[in-house]
Amino acid sequence: MGRPLRVLHVVVNMNRGGAETLIMNLYRNIDRSKVQFDFLTCKEGVFDSEITSMGGVIHRIPYVTDVGHQGYKKALANFFQTNQTYKIVHSHMDKMSGIVLHAAKKARVPVRIAHSHNTRSEGGIASQLYKFLAGSTIRQHATHLYACSNAAAKWLFGGRSDQAFILKNGVDCDRFIYSTEARTKIREQLGLEHNSFVLGHVGRFAQQKNHLFLIDVFAKLTKVHPNTRLILVGDGPLKSQIKEKITELGIESKVKVLGVRKDIHRLLQAYDLFVFPSLHEGLPVTLIEAQNAGLPCIIADTITSEVDMGLNLVRRLSLKEQKLWLNAIQEQISKTPVRTIDRSALHQKGYDIRKTASHAQTSYIDLGGEVS
Repeated sequence: MGRPLRVLHVVVNMNRGGAETLIMNLYRNIDRSKVQFDFLTCKEGVFDSEITSMGGVIHRIPYVTDVGHQGYKKALANFFQTNQTYKIVHSHMDKMSGIVLHAAKKARVPVRIAHSHNTRSEGGIASQLYKFLAGSTIRQHATHLYACSNAAAKWLFGGRSDQAFILKNGVDCDRFIYSTEARTKIREQLGLEHNSFVLGHVGRFAQQKNHLFLIDVFAKLTKVHPNTRLILVGDGPLKSQIKEKITELGIESKVKVLGVRKDIHRLLQAYDLFVFPSLHEGLPVTLIEAQNAGLPCIIADTITSEVDMGLNLVRRLSLKEQKLWLNAIQEQISKTPVRTIDRSALHQKGYDIRKTASHAQTSYIDLGGEVS
């Protein structure tokens, strides 16, 4: 048997973000005797030890925020100059992929994949302009375009979006199946009362996720339904601001900020409703996981309708009025919860990770075969 085809994935770090979770789900489910993942990162990540245990190599260079534009370009050029064995570079940096793939092209890497995981860039005016300029070069430097959804493809690739390969954000469906026993156990561990109605969110504490909107709505909800609870899972730059807001509204006893967790599949069992008021998203893995767990989801209408698995679990609302969200949550509280779903639905729509990993593996082998 020959050596596996090594694919270099480019990310800032391998923490528990949506794109990184997808990459790890793929990595765990591909045939690693045929395709192996390596990583070019800028910072340490929580998945690093698992990556190395599966045979992956982690390279590290400084990021643009630490060394500036020219420093970052030089670091990329040096990396590709000293690592000339890679035939496939798969960049998950959204608009910053333009800079990464330019360096890969100059180093004559034959297959250069730009992967869109979002529908908008974050940051202030200067950052947005920088990313716009970086993103404008993707089409001339990428040989192949991937995206998590049609909406994400249109955002990053514009007129070439119809050429994008849609690699769906698959999940391990078996892990997220609802269990009454698991629900009881995790709620006891979290100190949740039996009769409390639990709203849950999973996501990085960043502006994109719109936590402050959610907290405002929840504070109003507690005045009408005092037995409601809110669980926030994640970490990020706005964590202290969000905790201050919780204290300011006097709802500390009703909100649990759990930080980064490995057991999202268990936490979803404890929730009664998944709330997701993001300002923008590509196609969130967490919403696929929540639907797999049979959870009703109230989400912002800024999120593509492609995320709806057709299980009658997703309701999309405008972010213009908090009252809409308050009313929708109250309607959900009044319903008798039903946590059973058609297990075949996600598989049929292509969101079973085994199917997604098979598609990814085939695409890599086909691309590798073109240049071997």
